[in-house]
Order: sequence, then structure tokens, then C-alpha cells
Amino acid sequence: MRLNKYIAQSGIASRRKADELTLQGKVKINGAVMKEPGYNVAESDVIEVNGHIIKPDSKKIYIMLNKPKGFITSVDDERERPTVMDLISDIDERIFPVGRLDFNTSGMLIMTNDGDLAYKLSHPKNHIYKTYRAKVSGQISAERLARLRKGVDIGGFVTSKAIVDVIKQSERSAVVEIKIYEGKNRQVRKMFAAVGNKVLDLERIEIGELRLGHLKQGHYRKLTQKEIQYLKEC
Repeated sequence: MRLNKYIAQSGIASRRKADELTLQGKVKINGAVMKEPGYNVAESDVIEVNGHIIKPDSKKIYIMLNKPKGFITSVDDERERPTVMDLISDIDERIFPVGRLDFNTSGMLIMTNDGDLAYKLSHPKNHIYKTYRAKVSGQISAERLARLRKGVDIGGFVTSKAIVDVIKQSERSAVVEIKIYEGKNRQVRKMFAAVGNKVLDLERIEIGELRLGHLKQGHYRKLTQKEIQYLKEC
């Protein structure tokens, strides 16, 4: 098993984040720092991440959290800011957030110790759309909508085509739903900024066909078997 998959299945982080930890020198194998993400773990190897010995969890956990603003989407934070892990109280297994929601964004976050599923949901090649509801300043003209739908340059990266619908338009602001399958840092905010609108409030309300529904902010629930199966097959 590749090292990044071993770390992910231990509930530490996604495979992509596991690669980052390895390159940062935070992973040891049999007491020696390992900086090769492609290393194949042997059955006799002892793996440490940040000084803790890890082993893959046999029991897979899948939960949906409604993340409030003011929390970092991370297992821990060097600046000691509150993380989404502070909102989880009765899960004994190690789990980690899939993808990210920035500090000032609320909404649906999947958390799991299933590294394969986390990789699938996070990788743009799988075209799994995430739906956001954004309140933005000003009005959204037809020209701006067309640009968002076609893809915009957000600073050296041109986004893929987005699905965008105006839910409500007033004189000073608009509520817009936007679906994207990429996950660049602060992507939705940068997309609206690129067409001249500032995001005032942002919430993720769907991942694929999974809906946040009436789950309250700061609360979480386990996914149903039907939802888990959908995510594995979508």
C-alpha cells in the first residue's frame, strides 16, 4: 500500500494532504524521516505522523457537518484557531475533513476516515459538483453570468464551466447559486471578484446530490447507507 493511502486510511488526512505531510518531513518510517510519498508500506513497517504511531482503521466513519463560520477546515491549526474537529464530540475513530471550506464560509462538510472516498470527492477529474449559495454585492448582469458559466481567470487559473442561477436580485445585492467541481482555495469568492461582485456571505448546500437540508450549524450526523453508497458510485 502506498504511503499516502496508508496515512489516509488511518484517519489522519486525505491522500493529497498526506503527501504534503510527507514532503514536510512529518512522517517517519521505522524511526527515520520519509519524504517519498510513493513509498510502498511493508507489513512490518512502523509509521509515525507528527510523532504518533498510526494504523489504518478497519471501521469506516462517514459524517456530514454543517460548518459554522469561524472554524478552520483542518485536523489541527498551528495558530491554535478553532478547527472543525472541535465540533465533533462522540466519534472515537480518527476522521478528517474532505476538501475545505474557508474560515468565513459555512455549510456542508463531509468528514471520514475513508481515504479512497475522500480522494474521489476531492479530485476535479471526477466532476462531482459542489453547490454554493452566495450573497454578493451589486447586481449580476447577464454578461457577468455568462462569464461565470464559461469560466473566469482567478489569478493564473481559468476555472471550468460553472452552473449559475440567480435566486434573488435586489438593487444592492443578489443571491446566487453556483455549482463547481473544482476546489481551488477561495475559488467561489475569487470567481465573483473576477466579474466585479464581492461575496458577502457564502454557504455550501450540496455535494453531488447530498443536501444539507435542515441540519443546524455546528451540528453533524452520520450518513445513511444509501448516501454512502451514492458517494461511492457517483
